[in-house]
Amino acid sequence: MAPWSGLWGGRAGGDAYRGTPVVVKMENPNWSISEISPDDDDEDFLVGAGATGGGRRKGGRGKNAKQITWVLLLKAHRAAGCLASLASTAVALGAAARRRVADGRTDADAGAAGAAGESPVLRSRFYAFIRAFLVLSMLLLAVELAAHFNGWNLAASALALPIIGVESLYGSWLRLRAAYLAPLLQFLTDACVVLFLIQSADRLIQCLGCFYINLKRIKPKLKSAALPDAEDPDAGYYPMVLVQIPMCNEKEVYQQSIAAVCNLDWPRSNLLVQVLDDSDDPTTQSLIKEEVAKWQQNGARILYRHRVLRDGYKAGNLKSAMSCSYVKDYEFVAIFDADFQPNPDFLKRSVPHFKHNDELGLVQARWSFVNKDENLLTRLQNINLCFHFEVEQQVNGVFLNFFGFNGTAGVWRIKALEDSGGWMERTTVEDMDIAVRAHLHGWKFIFLNDVECQCELPESYEAYRKQQHRWHSGPMQLFRLCLPDIIKSKISVWKKANLIFLFFLLRKLILPFYSFTLFCIILPMTMFVPEAELPDWVVCYIPALMSLLNILPSPKSFPFIIPYLLFENTMSVTKFNAMISGLFQLGSAYEWVVTKKSGRSSEGDLIALAVVPPKELRHQKTGSAPNLDLVIMKDPSSPATKDGKTKKKKHNRIYKKELVLSLLLLTAAARSLLTKQGIHFYFLLFQGISFLLVGLDLIGEQVE
Repeated sequence: MAPWSGLWGGRAGGDAYRGTPVVVKMENPNWSISEISPDDDDEDFLVGAGATGGGRRKGGRGKNAKQITWVLLLKAHRAAGCLASLASTAVALGAAARRRVADGRTDADAGAAGAAGESPVLRSRFYAFIRAFLVLSMLLLAVELAAHFNGWNLAASALALPIIGVESLYGSWLRLRAAYLAPLLQFLTDACVVLFLIQSADRLIQCLGCFYINLKRIKPKLKSAALPDAEDPDAGYYPMVLVQIPMCNEKEVYQQSIAAVCNLDWPRSNLLVQVLDDSDDPTTQSLIKEEVAKWQQNGARILYRHRVLRDGYKAGNLKSAMSCSYVKDYEFVAIFDADFQPNPDFLKRSVPHFKHNDELGLVQARWSFVNKDENLLTRLQNINLCFHFEVEQQVNGVFLNFFGFNGTAGVWRIKALEDSGGWMERTTVEDMDIAVRAHLHGWKFIFLNDVECQCELPESYEAYRKQQHRWHSGPMQLFRLCLPDIIKSKISVWKKANLIFLFFLLRKLILPFYSFTLFCIILPMTMFVPEAELPDWVVCYIPALMSLLNILPSPKSFPFIIPYLLFENTMSVTKFNAMISGLFQLGSAYEWVVTKKSGRSSEGDLIALAVVPPKELRHQKTGSAPNLDLVIMKDPSSPATKDGKTKKKKHNRIYKKELVLSLLLLTAAARSLLTKQGIHFYFLLFQGISFLLVGLDLIGEQVE
């Protein structure tokens, strides 16, 4: 289009017309303003007739006012669209909550099979006092509301002993509360605040250590250079490496993990892959065997192993594999869980650190996540795990040469495993167990923050909840078992103190304890016993600072800082329950549930591989060509199997414990309006809503 040449397009009569006309494009709900010049005959943009010839048009202010009117109208339209979107979201949440209640499936139904051997008394003992607190809080709220609306003088009521009636009873309650309940509650409050400050100081010191590492650009260095020449094994450092892929009913992700490991850039004569299949489903076993056979035909050195007796979960599986006679020919073992996809250069960037470093027992890589933006739950998990790797693992690796093995994406020196006693089935955290025992035997660890291995995050709250229960009950089991060994070990006193007080007590026990006790129990109770004070800086400022520090390793997640803070407090219920189960050896402490995978990271690979002819596939190293029709027919998770049986449907559930706590917090929020308005009210309100959303399973994957 040719440029405009009239009064709107440039100078006319030696003077330029002032003002910027607009054309508004209405695209609901978005809109944009394009700065262009209208036609000369478009008088809608002009106010009044200008002089002919070179005279200046009048009405510049009117035109600008008209533009402002349009902009305001469009902003109002956009605001209405946002309100309509919020209203539809609220309606959708209400409908989902209604479906949850009508469906009637609760977390107790989900765990009935797994907890069949557990006593009902043990299952209900932990949350019995929560129900008691809830009933008590509702009763106290009713009494306080009656006192408020009746205008009772609380101070006078406490002294008006001769008065008989409800007001006198209320005065007796005030005296009892001030004399007996408030001191006890204040003591518990002060104790939890001290623990909170200690844990916050530890978190701050770790962040400062991470800042120092990044400032000084500190990272593990090779003691001697290794020539990366895979064509000539004699030219570089290419020791014998055993790769293990433990899996159990991993029908969604087995193809991608096997393909990624078989594509590792390492001399084939020096690499052997073990697929350690613990699946109890014959269909899944058959599919994995076929996948291994395809890679064997392509020249990969890969073996399939299946145990008849599946004792010890993952630890038993790894222990059985290490007992093979050919393992003695290998110097290192790399471990990858079934949903992990190492890059082809993984071994080249990790194994050379062992050269001329005989004290090194483990090289650990960090995780990256293919589905971190899938939903709110995966975004919040990404914040947590980024902090874990970027700060906790990196700082401990640089300054202490010790950290907890993450169970996957790591390379072990086989001699270090044997020297430490090998894999043991005594806990559900076999990775942390072997790391602690190796540390007690003097082995050092290295964490590679710049070497990533892709994996998948749990997308449903049910899967994430079970994973967190195992991750927090296992360390307490391990602490009970290895405490005598730590005390008797020959390592230095400060390393013993680090293991006992920092690694186990502070980060595994105190953190879930004070998070649950302080913010879910004590804070609501202080609303009903106002004589016990909980300062604002404990409720708001310190938690906000800690959340800010947690989110620094993943700055793109900054908009989720408030949901992250609320969700972490909500998850403290599950973590505290798991910690208690592991510490006191309750039935659920030994529960092992394989984290459910969606296989989302392999969908693109399957589609791409499905169109590749088999002849061309033999010359590629990117993956195998699965028979998708066979997978659909044999896979019991497909909508219809070969026998015509439909798959078992998934359901979102109601989590009763979280719902009970949401009622407690919302009741305390209502009570706070009578005495402590402000930060206490808002915290209790939003924390109660957070518990309510989690209790109704409205976070994470939604199943219709």
